[in-house]
Amino acid sequence: MSFLDLYMNQNPLITSYDSDGEPVATVFGIPFDSTHSYKPGCRFGPDVIRDAFNNIEIFHPQFGVDLETAHIEDLGNTSHTVSSSNMLDMVKKITKELVAKKKQLFILGGEHSITYGTYMSFPKETGYVVFDAHYDLRDEYAGTKLSHAAYLRRIVEERGADNILHVGARAFVKEELEFLTENNINTISDRQIREGKGPELLKNFVSSFDSLYASFDLDVLDPAFAPGVGNPEAAGMTSRELFDLIYSLEGKKISGVDIVELNPQYDNGSTASIAAKIMSTLIAINLTQNW
Repeated sequence: MSFLDLYMNQNPLITSYDSDGEPVATVFGIPFDSTHSYKPGCRFGPDVIRDAFNNIEIFHPQFGVDLETAHIEDLGNTSHTVSSSNMLDMVKKITKELVAKKKQLFILGGEHSITYGTYMSFPKETGYVVFDAHYDLRDEYAGTKLSHAAYLRRIVEERGADNILHVGARAFVKEELEFLTENNINTISDRQIREGKGPELLKNFVSSFDSLYASFDLDVLDPAFAPGVGNPEAAGMTSRELFDLIYSLEGKKISGVDIVELNPQYDNGSTASIAAKIMSTLIAINLTQNW
């Protein structure tokens, strides 16, 4: 039996014009937020992102791509669990099965701990770029090492930091800064983004990778642009600055993407719209290349 049959609800919400054609991308959701520490509710994020995706314009004239005529495969959401270890085991099995199909993969969260299961299921040589207000490098948080505030530390401990770039941090504790420095983790700082250096720095980092995994914690944005997140932090980047960074990825193969920490309870629709546009834009960028 396929792990998709075992763990997925197979209830698609993204509507495709051509559901019989070859998928250009595959989407699944992970409604998990059991380790969340401030504003729980991110488990409701996946379906809200899908609803926004179905209601924004997905024609991209700058790339010559019209996703209205594309088949985007939506597999629905994973089974619900409140156990981090069970969630990660399930997610690793699902993601490995989907990675083998060699389609661009989008994972909708849920909290950021899901990335420890998804990114680690991609080949080790895959570059990892994370956009996040926080470093998520604590050894543990609230008594657990499998936390949304500690997932990146688990990745570094297992794979090292050579393939990792962290973008946009502006809120962290001393322990995280020490671990970041000791492990030489590459960063693009919030200040560098404000100074307009972000896109060029990002382009330079990803140039050495054949394939990328991008992780978007929506709290990287200022709450004025993305109020609907689990851990909002003031004085963040604008939505325009974020998309300037995304556009700098043009020409790269973006094999995997996760979009996490959307909390619909605190959103006015703008955060979900941004999440949907991230997904739409990265599909369009991938379709400009003949992989």
